Amino acid sequence: MNQGKQIKRLWIIELITLIVLTILLMGAGLLLVPQRDSGSYDTMPDPVAVHQLEYGIIVDSLEVIREVVKRNEFLADILLRYDVDYNLIDAIARSPRDVFDVRKIRVGYPYSIIRTRDSVPLVQYFVYEKSPSHFLLIDFRDSLVIHNGEKEIERRIAVSSGTIVSSLWNAIIDNEADPNLANELSEIFAWTIDFFGIQKGDHYRLIYEELFVEDKYIGLGKVIAANFNHMDHDFYACYFVQDSIGDYYDEEGGSMRRTFLKAPLRYRRISSRYSHSRMHPILKYRRPHLGVDYAAAVGTPVHAVGDGIVTFAAWTKGGGYTVRIKHNGTYSTSYCHFSGFGKGIRQGVHIKQGEVIGYVGSTGLSTGPHLDFRFYRNGQAIDPLKVKSPPAKPVDTAYYDVFREVCDSLIGQLEIIPIMP
Repeated sequence: MNQGKQIKRLWIIELITLIVLTILLMGAGLLLVPQRDSGSYDTMPDPVAVHQLEYGIIVDSLEVIREVVKRNEFLADILLRYDVDYNLIDAIARSPRDVFDVRKIRVGYPYSIIRTRDSVPLVQYFVYEKSPSHFLLIDFRDSLVIHNGEKEIERRIAVSSGTIVSSLWNAIIDNEADPNLANELSEIFAWTIDFFGIQKGDHYRLIYEELFVEDKYIGLGKVIAANFNHMDHDFYACYFVQDSIGDYYDEEGGSMRRTFLKAPLRYRRISSRYSHSRMHPILKYRRPHLGVDYAAAVGTPVHAVGDGIVTFAAWTKGGGYTVRIKHNGTYSTSYCHFSGFGKGIRQGVHIKQGEVIGYVGSTGLSTGPHLDFRFYRNGQAIDPLKVKSPPAKPVDTAYYDVFREVCDSLIGQLEIIPIMP
């Protein structure tokens, strides 16, 4: 028994001695511990280097100078100021204009000079920002390279609503949204609502995209869904893509586009309506006035109400500068009293809906600036304000179930947006 206790005591002493020796050897650095190979899978990686990027360029060790183009300042003025060789500047000026047209540098647009931090700095890059998201980069390093670049655009979903008191534009401004939304709404509902006839109390709700570059707001993206209540009637529009083409459709899948625009211009008022017996303001006797007179300021752009071919663009005694457009085998339109024609407008030219064909004037038999707009069906004049335009192509039956699911969801989201006063 005593012998057993003695053996146990010796074993404990040996174990303690071993532990102490191990600790002493580790402290002295004499204990050989196998080292992991540097290429081993479980080696701790070095921290990832974080670089400062500008226009896709690592500028950690470079100086970035930001300026804007000043009045009467040309590219040569800018680059010579930073000691860029004149031969390089001349080569840039001679580059193809589809790559870079030096004449298109605009006053107030930003640019950046990126150069070394040496005692005698050397320009390595010149960057001209053509828009908040697009830029032109000139690389001076090894050989002259010019190319276009694009910053990443972030799209954020936003909502807005408002009630009309004086105008749609004012309602959007009052609710601190981008005023360009007024134009977007006007275009989406152009074939459904006459926005010059909207009334106090009409209201709208919107789901749309805001675009940001480097956390800076640069403008509107798409309007995803819209609701406009006009005279207590709700009109809806949902953006939907079919066959890789996006367009706006009503809640039943009908296209929001029509063959013709509701009105060919932004007018102040209708000064004279379609009539078979109107007292002519200059001739002073009654005769038919088979059109609508839209009063507007001189120079107001006038748009083609639909696709077509210009069949006449010249002076007439009564209508002054006049444009006539054939839209198809049934419909044609006429526009009179222009101060001048739109760019490229002449007989035989094909035009698109919304294209500027002329500008409001007071030429011919006219007492003031206005547009005399006329509509013809099979060669017979009809009242432009009573034209019922056939709709464009609706949602295809192959996509209809998907469309209804998407549109119903969007309308549900619109309806929970509170209408701001």
